[in-house]
Amino acid sequence: MAQPSDVLNQGTRLEKEDKKTVTLKTGQLSLEQLEGIFRVIEPEFDFIDDQDIVRWYSNNQNRIFKRESSALNKHVLEVHPKASAGRIKTLLQDMRSGEKEYWTITVPARGKLMNMTFHAVRDESGKYLGCIETTQDVSRFNGKNGIERFKNWLKKRKKDGTV
Repeated sequence: MAQPSDVLNQGTRLEKEDKKTVTLKTGQLSLEQLEGIFRVIEPEFDFIDDQDIVRWYSNNQNRIFKRESSALNKHVLEVHPKASAGRIKTLLQDMRSGEKEYWTITVPARGKLMNMTFHAVRDESGKYLGCIETTQDVSRFNGKNGIERFKNWLKKRKKDGTV
């Protein structure tokens, strides 16, 4: 069996033992912990591989753009609105070629203000592995100063005696 230091030096690897642990260069998480993180973290994530196939999505509790397991292994254009197909196709081509590494847009959708980001995912040598798409409702940040909101929250907590 590999020692923890051996696994860390090898990079990302899934332990095939009963532990069901994902070992990364920066630490280890059990599959249960990893799934829990993606279940509660607010941004939605979708991974599209180097052939533009949907391979994974986060299953957030409050996901805005619902995904079904039937979306897996389908071409990304099959699971996105037809109106955005041309833009998505061009973006993925630009990421694949290296012309673009990142793209973000904030748009009104479903009565909310949605921020969508697309990041090219590459291996350490620069080979394109795919694209990670994130989507997050940012309506509550619109026109508000985050630091002021945090300070007001702390003041309220101090008044309540909970800080």
